[in-house]
Amino acid sequence: MDLVAFGTPELTFARSSLGQRLIELQNHGSRSNRAIAEHLLRNPLRIPALGIEEIAAQTGVSAATLSRFARAAGFDGYPAMRSAAADSLQSMLQPVEKLRSSIEHHADSSGRGNSVLVSGIEATMANVRTAAQNLDAKTLSSVTKLIAKAGEVYTLGFGLSSHLASILALDLQPFCARLTNVVEYGGTEVAAGRLLNIGSADVLIVISFPRYATDAIGLTDYAKARGSKIVAITDSPASPLAQLADFLFIAPANHPVLSSGLSAGLVIIEALVTSLMISNPDNVRQASKLTEAIGEYLVDTSRQSGGARRGAQASTKQR
Repeated sequence: MDLVAFGTPELTFARSSLGQRLIELQNHGSRSNRAIAEHLLRNPLRIPALGIEEIAAQTGVSAATLSRFARAAGFDGYPAMRSAAADSLQSMLQPVEKLRSSIEHHADSSGRGNSVLVSGIEATMANVRTAAQNLDAKTLSSVTKLIAKAGEVYTLGFGLSSHLASILALDLQPFCARLTNVVEYGGTEVAAGRLLNIGSADVLIVISFPRYATDAIGLTDYAKARGSKIVAITDSPASPLAQLADFLFIAPANHPVLSSGLSAGLVIIEALVTSLMISNPDNVRQASKLTEAIGEYLVDTSRQSGGARRGAQASTKQR
C-alpha cells in the first residue's frame, strides 16, 4: 500500500526512501537487522538525536552490527544514515512541535488529569484522521473484489482486536456466502481448528495492534502458507503482520494511556464494508432484504416521533 506523506511521524518516515529501505530490511534481513529496522521505524524521531552506541544499546546489538546494518541500508556508515534520517524528518518536526505545544497548553490551563484526557482525545482524533487520509482507493477496491470472489472469508483478531474482528464479521455476513470469525470462542486451539481447511480460494482478514498477539501472527503465517490471501489491519509498517500481508491497511493506534487506540481500526472496517456494499447493486438489495427481515425487531422512529407529537398536542390541550 502506498503510504501518503502525512499523518503520524512513523507513517511519514515509512514513506521516505530511507523508511522504504528499512521496511525491506525488516522483511528480508537477518534477525539482528529485522530488530534494528523495527526499532528505527517505530522511533524515527530519535534517530538524529542519538549516537550509534545509544541506538545499539536500545536494540540489543553491538555498534559494529549497527554499522553493518547502515551499510546494508545503502550508506557508508551510521553517521550517514543518521543524517539521511534527519533530512527525512525535517518536514514533520513543525507539526510535531505544534501538537506538543497544544498538549502542554492544556496541561498548564487544566491540570494534569484534564491534560491526559485531552491528549488522549487528541491522539484518537489524529489516529482517525490519519487512517482516513491514508486509505488507498486502489487497495480498497482490490480487497473489495477479493472478498466478493472468495470461497470463504475469515476474520481474525485476539484480545481487544477480537471485538473489531467480530464487528467486521457481523457487517460482512450479509454479503459473504461463507464467513468464519476465527476467534469467537474456545481460545487458540479452537481458532486453529477453524482455520484448518483455509486455502488459496479464501481470504483471511487479520487485525492486530500493540500489544501484538503471537497467536495472530502464527495463524496468519499458517494461512499464508496454505495459499490464502492475507488482508491486514494494523498500526504500522513495522507491525509483524505487515510482512505477511498481501494487502495492508494502516490504522494508527497511538494513545498516551491505553496500550492501543482502536478507533482508527473501526474507520478502516467501516470503509471496507461500505466499499463492498456499493460495489455491487446486489449487495444493496441484500442489505435492504436484511433490514426488511429484521424490521419487526427495530424501533420505528417515524411512528415514535408521531406518537411523541400527538402526546405533546394532547398535553397542550389539557393545559
